[in-house]
Amino acid sequence: MTKRLVVGVTGATGAIYALRLLDRVRSIRDVQDVEDVEDVETHLIVSPAGLITIKHELGMDRKEFCEHADYTHGYRDVSDMLASGSAASIGMVVLPCTMHTLASCAHGLADNLLSRAADVHLKERRRLVLAVRETPLNLAHLRNMTAVTEMGGVIFPTLPAFYQKPQSIDEIVDHSVDRILALFGFDLPETSTWQGL
Repeated sequence: MTKRLVVGVTGATGAIYALRLLDRVRSIRDVQDVEDVEDVETHLIVSPAGLITIKHELGMDRKEFCEHADYTHGYRDVSDMLASGSAASIGMVVLPCTMHTLASCAHGLADNLLSRAADVHLKERRRLVLAVRETPLNLAHLRNMTAVTEMGGVIFPTLPAFYQKPQSIDEIVDHSVDRILALFGFDLPETSTWQGL
């Protein structure tokens, strides 16, 4: 049986995290024995501001970026399958997540497919991870994070782990991506696991 992982991308900085996560799921799937592990397919929703950030940070257009996902869904298409709780998934990650999308999740403002899919995950008690990207945080941001957490969502700022002694930006990105995927049941590689001092 195929499992869906919904990936939302908004206009916050950090498009590289989403790109790496999509590629990581594909690479994990490609090396797994499908008789032992169910396939996970990625379902991508990108906001208009997300496309601007992708172009600026990665130099990729919509088509190039979307080729890294298994399926792409229209941001404004609230009639899409992902707008319904009947579309099963292992969860959803918004990576990166703007404060606007965080606020939409906190207050149930499901006015586009990305925020509607997030709302579906909360109401169906499925895993929702918001990789928020903002600093410093004001009181509204903090209260919205609290509200989402109280509803069962996970707030996951993509912060570097220097105890791993990363040697490159790629290693910093990979560590956060691996930690996010672990929240959905993927095995953490040894390079992303704390081994003690």
